[in-house]
Amino acid sequence: MIFKGRRFLPFRSAASAVVALYLATGATATSAQTASPAKVRPAAAAKQPAYTYGQHPGAMAFADDLANRRNLDPAWVRQQVAQAQRIPTVARLMAPAPSGTPKNWAAYRARFIEPVRLRAGQRFWEDNRSALARAEAEFGVPASLIVGVIGVETLYGQHTGNFRVIDALTTLAFDFPASHPRAAARTEFFKSELEHYLNLTQRTGMDPQALRGSYAGAMGWPQFMPSSWAKYAIDFDGDGQVDLFNSTADVIGSVANYFKVFGWQTGQPTHYPVTFDAEKLDKDALLAPDILPTFSVASFTAKGAVLDGAALQHPGQLALVELENGSDPRSYVAGTDNFYVVTRYNWSSYYAMAVIELGQEIQTAMATRSFRLR
Repeated sequence: MIFKGRRFLPFRSAASAVVALYLATGATATSAQTASPAKVRPAAAAKQPAYTYGQHPGAMAFADDLANRRNLDPAWVRQQVAQAQRIPTVARLMAPAPSGTPKNWAAYRARFIEPVRLRAGQRFWEDNRSALARAEAEFGVPASLIVGVIGVETLYGQHTGNFRVIDALTTLAFDFPASHPRAAARTEFFKSELEHYLNLTQRTGMDPQALRGSYAGAMGWPQFMPSSWAKYAIDFDGDGQVDLFNSTADVIGSVANYFKVFGWQTGQPTHYPVTFDAEKLDKDALLAPDILPTFSVASFTAKGAVLDGAALQHPGQLALVELENGSDPRSYVAGTDNFYVVTRYNWSSYYAMAVIELGQEIQTAMATRSFRLR
């Protein structure tokens, strides 16, 4: 489901998209990876018993319809939905960033390209060299990109979310904040994700009441939404099941498979440096297609973009990617089709740059350390 917007286009992982928005604006928000229920005074909690969706006629009608369409046991589906609890915190976290808040790529980058994540990324790479090498060979996706994604998403499994997935999805399916400008579309999105979740857990034997994830229902080390788990997750360790919570091989293979399915082109860079020729520059025309690669090298440079080196020989299309830096000058790169593929994981150019650069920084640190050891 695509909701257009220049640098924030939810959802691959709805949770990650919202976090991307808050972090890029420099606002303070609870991360999808570290979110925890809001603290409530004991007295207030005693006076307000949890609202469960067995009391919600629309939720129960949804359960009956789902059971019929998916050929599931109606009693089982009703039982699972009826036990889901409304979590007001989840709905509040879906509120968009305040209007007019400036985005800041430098601040966003600093939250992910930092010593703790860099060290954890090196350990993850060392511990999973074989699976990463195999994924790169089979899918053509660089190990650095896979490592970057997992690091940004959950700090290598350290922060996979504290919300019951059934609660988060049901809350957002039936109590998504009506004041949100895209409330209707997102309500339908989360109903679809709830359907995928119940079908997935029933098919695999996982307990739908037990799994925990982000406030938007994203799960496991790679923070896959249920529909992504169903479509793109793979058994990469060969044990006959897909486990994105405990099998790092499955996590690595699934991330690589996701990118491959979305059109990753082996060997193509994600982006090139770009500057501008002030006399020829038509920035409005360059930015008009958003981050979808549209321009040939010739048409890109004809509008005042300046490329050099390998970029001048790029055989595909390019897009001008703009990154705001608060009150400082904006940053620009020439994005390729592979850059666009990275944004299909989380539809934000800020996110794409963060995972690309985190993975590259980790790879450089690994190479430097290996050289020193020799």
